[in-house]
Amino acid sequence: MVQPPFLSPRQTRFVPMSVLIGGIVAYLALLFVLVLTQDAALFPALLLVGALTVPLTVLLWASNGPRGELLPSGIILVTALVGGVVGILVAAICESIAAAVLGDSMLLLVGLIEETAKLIVPLIILAVAYPRTAQGGVVIGVAAGAGFAVLETMGYGFNALLGNGGGLGAVDATLLVRGVFAPAGHITWTGVLCAAIWFWRSGRRPGLGALATIGAYLGAIILHTVWDVAASIPLHVIVGLLSLAVLVRVVVAAHHAQGSDGAPQPADVPWTGAPPMGPYGQGPTLPPTIG
Repeated sequence: MVQPPFLSPRQTRFVPMSVLIGGIVAYLALLFVLVLTQDAALFPALLLVGALTVPLTVLLWASNGPRGELLPSGIILVTALVGGVVGILVAAICESIAAAVLGDSMLLLVGLIEETAKLIVPLIILAVAYPRTAQGGVVIGVAAGAGFAVLETMGYGFNALLGNGGGLGAVDATLLVRGVFAPAGHITWTGVLCAAIWFWRSGRRPGLGALATIGAYLGAIILHTVWDVAASIPLHVIVGLLSLAVLVRVVVAAHHAQGSDGAPQPADVPWTGAPPMGPYGQGPTLPPTIG
């Protein structure tokens, strides 16, 4: 007997907001108890919750369309975990080499290095699992960007702790700023770029797909570089809003494409526990006999 989903597609629309609210409450509770008890064992949990809440919220929003998940949850999870680790490791190695060779000038290459490193796992998934991910390139990119952003934010938070003699004020400020801007950075740039790559791979309009991919790649590098070298908060806000606007447009288009066939949504059909009916309600549909 086929079992109903744990949550209907309609209900999953509330999951991202629930995760966001729950993460904020958990972070504030951890911070309060950490300050109250001075128990350093709580610091890793504070880092994890502070770095994870917003990226996970955006990932859940992007991956759940009007008909449920755009991609299998296993692929999304692997992309976020493996893509984040591989991306951060490759970027760290390449940036260390660039710093040794170029000194402070390597800052101009950070955008190129990180935007390329984040593509390693998505491109592997494109090669081995395209049929299963055809409708969700943007989700693959958001997952890889989210994994990278979480690990990077945790690193920045730990450095803030070490650089301030164990003070939590700098850590809290770092997690707050990077948490708020997380969707406008790695998540957006990799999400939009992977959406363009998947569109190119679909072969529907190869010329346009190639131009979109090149434009998204160069745009991600340029915006990333501007973000890194700019000392102006208003400029960061402008870059962030521009990036977010593009991500929202791409994700909404992916959701619309998923639900554009006009089929009834699973949430609209009550679960009765009965087997599926045949045409015109003439009894249950039975599998064909063999032999």
